[in-house]
Amino acid sequence: MNAARLDALDPLAAFRDQFHIPRHEGEDCIYLCGNSLGLQPKNAARYVEEELQAWRELGVEGHFRGRRPWKDYTDHFAAPLAQLTGAHESEVVCMNSLTVNLHLLMASFFRPSAGRYKLLIERSAFPSDRYAAVSQLRFHGLDPEDALVEVGPAPGEPHVRTEELVAAIRTAGDSLALALLPGVQYLSGEAFDIGALTEEAHAVGALAGWDLAHAIGNVPLDLHDANADFAAWCSYKYLNGGPGTVAGAFVHARYGDDPTLNRLAGWWGHDKATRFRMDPDFVPIPGAEGWQLSNPPVIAMAPLLASLELFTAAGPSLLREKSLALTVLLEDRLDEHLGSAVEIITPREPARRGAQLSLRLRAGTAAGRKAFARLGAAGIVCDWREPDVIRVAPVPLYNRYSDVERFVAVLADALR
Repeated sequence: MNAARLDALDPLAAFRDQFHIPRHEGEDCIYLCGNSLGLQPKNAARYVEEELQAWRELGVEGHFRGRRPWKDYTDHFAAPLAQLTGAHESEVVCMNSLTVNLHLLMASFFRPSAGRYKLLIERSAFPSDRYAAVSQLRFHGLDPEDALVEVGPAPGEPHVRTEELVAAIRTAGDSLALALLPGVQYLSGEAFDIGALTEEAHAVGALAGWDLAHAIGNVPLDLHDANADFAAWCSYKYLNGGPGTVAGAFVHARYGDDPTLNRLAGWWGHDKATRFRMDPDFVPIPGAEGWQLSNPPVIAMAPLLASLELFTAAGPSLLREKSLALTVLLEDRLDEHLGSAVEIITPREPARRGAQLSLRLRAGTAAGRKAFARLGAAGIVCDWREPDVIRVAPVPLYNRYSDVERFVAVLADALR
């Protein structure tokens, strides 16, 4: 079936009209970069203006009055984030930024001992994750040369495989304290089996934490039933919350009221009923909210609320169905028209990826850079990752099947 017919039959087609699409030479761009920065929901400006109006008209009383009182503002995020992560509402919270949340959670869950002290990541981890892991090791007086386990990919392979991660976890065994892994690997686009890898970590006595920056809003998640210990994510990619917007975190219910956990505490994580008594002793809110530090930046969070309402309206099943169809179409058209010129390094099995295909040009890095520049000049927005990867992300909320066909046609022209 051709792209025009698929677009005509798309039950999610109307959601595109809920976003501002950047323009190029008087026409909509082909925007295939939602894995880096999602587009702006049209309701975002209205939601921000409503909070500015509350501030203008109510001042400090905006914490307790108005359309969405600021004191309880994070409550609006619990249900949609729980749906997107497969969690209980008490297990999720909107707060801080991704790496801040990783550090806060590792302060609680990475507790090395003399015999169990190693921290495992994938070798091609997003740099901020590696920086966080190494700095945590050094904070505990450990040598990363000994305590950091980096896995991956086998020689000649484009991406690390689940079986390689399993083998590394088992090899580390009793020395492993924490596996910190991505739900979706940022460079290759591979989706990992969170439940299986968490089970492997637990089997050797370690914990499993997850970076969901490229997974939330992209692939189905089931964090509670997968028994993940903790997770963190940003909200500006597939969640369309705006550049640098407030991130989120998950803490499994079994830890929600554990008094033995180390915690870097702040007053907004204190018991809600007694928070404003200003007592000197910290009493954490049960659940993930107990890891909050400061009151939320409401104006910065408003666009994310506008986006999450669209996710709720669309529903996870239709979004995943369209995501799979978009990447299958992209894969088929690349194979058909550019099979000898382009290597797809994302797994070929649709269930093992999200809304992204990562491409290498067989002609090499220089040819890849040149082709990427030509795509941009033609109004195609995707992204380049060093040293030689073009990442293409057709997002089901606002991308069309015709966007995929247009991308392949322009790339073919660029390579002629």
